Amino acid sequence: MPVLMVAAYNEDGTVNVMNAAWGTMQERGNVALKLSAGHKTVKNIRARGAFTVSIADAAHVVEADFFGVASGNDMADKFERSGLTATKAETVDAPVINEFPLCLECEFIEYQENEYGVGVIGKVVNVTADERVLKDGKVDISLVDAIAFDPYTHGYYRVAERVGEAFKDGLKLK
Repeated sequence: MPVLMVAAYNEDGTVNVMNAAWGTMQERGNVALKLSAGHKTVKNIRARGAFTVSIADAAHVVEADFFGVASGNDMADKFERSGLTATKAETVDAPVINEFPLCLECEFIEYQENEYGVGVIGKVVNVTADERVLKDGKVDISLVDAIAFDPYTHGYYRVAERVGEAFKDGLKLK
């Protein structure tokens, strides 16, 4: 599962970030996150109407894990303790964590709740990327040095090497 850093502003304007391993692109322009209703970040997203999703990288695995083991409900200075910095997103009322190389700015569009948890759906309205992860003006995911979470071993792993061409390689078997 990709390790996603979901950020929103608290009611007092301070930054709150959580580690969300259960998220994906719902379709090309939407993000779907499977979270728990009790998360401070979920409450903030609903109140502010916006959030950001950053891709965690190997250089910040300690901070990314911290955002998963510490709760904003219990620790008011959670973000400050991480040592990371944030700036306001260009297009939405949410923070961008400066140290993470890739960020999706999202408008909150839907909240779903059922016996399986909570779904937070957002429309991606802007993407920001650090220059170091761009190649010919486009994001090169191998340069992001993204990490993934293995729920079976509770390990974080690097995602770095391109191994195929989507929607093309499989055509060889048709």
